[in-house]
Amino acid sequence: MLLGIVKVLLIVFAGASLLLYLFQGRMIFFPQPTAPATLSRHADREIRLQHAGLTLTGWFFNNGIDADHPLIVYYGGNAEDVSLNFADLNRFSARSFLFMNYRGYGQSQGRPSERALCEDALFIFDRIIESEGIDPSHVVLMGRSLGSGVAVHVAANRRVGGVVLVTPFDSLVNVARAHYPIFPVKWLLRHRFDSAALAPDIAAPALFLTASHDRIVPPSFADNLRRVWGGKTTAVRIEGTDHNTIETSPDYWEAVNAFLSADSRLEDKTEQIRP
Repeated sequence: MLLGIVKVLLIVFAGASLLLYLFQGRMIFFPQPTAPATLSRHADREIRLQHAGLTLTGWFFNNGIDADHPLIVYYGGNAEDVSLNFADLNRFSARSFLFMNYRGYGQSQGRPSERALCEDALFIFDRIIESEGIDPSHVVLMGRSLGSGVAVHVAANRRVGGVVLVTPFDSLVNVARAHYPIFPVKWLLRHRFDSAALAPDIAAPALFLTASHDRIVPPSFADNLRRVWGGKTTAVRIEGTDHNTIETSPDYWEAVNAFLSADSRLEDKTEQIRP
């Protein structure tokens, strides 16, 4: 009887593992639409780019780009339409922004995957830099959560002035392992976003922003990534916030805007905890 129970448990485990493997894309990526009001309100800033036979959509706010007012290229979280950030534009010391929705998000066509997001991001970066004549050292990449993996990929393959990582992780494998400890996620996960493998070769300075009560991506994963980062780093932990509320703290914006200063990005490594 015991042997029979063990067999049943093994079958259930194998079946659950197979489902995780087959449907992991639906568990990682949660495409969101763009509100019609946003589309009409910012129609003059909308851009559409063709890549790999697909239309990718977003918004480009070019209000003057230089060393102290860099272009922020933003990469959103796994369930984020990037236009949600428009309400906070005035909180940045920067004045120029590029927001592009991933495949399947907003009005962008296609289906998201790690490879697709990273290839699209490099294409978009190159197209905007070339068409607008932007000095890459005047670009700061900003990636939140899943978007940190995309930002790290771009920083590893292109020269940029800095990188802001909000609730980042070292590898999506480690995040998945923390949430699904009984499954062999190392062997199941196709979308790995292994930022720690790329970080040692990145010379750009980086700001690591973590939330003290983050239960989705615990700060330890950001600490792991920071330890292997090739350039100068600044780490700020925002106390009293979690994965989805970190940007509600004034200290978050203080840290972001301090980093956006050209001189600040060249300072020595620091670590701070904001109460």
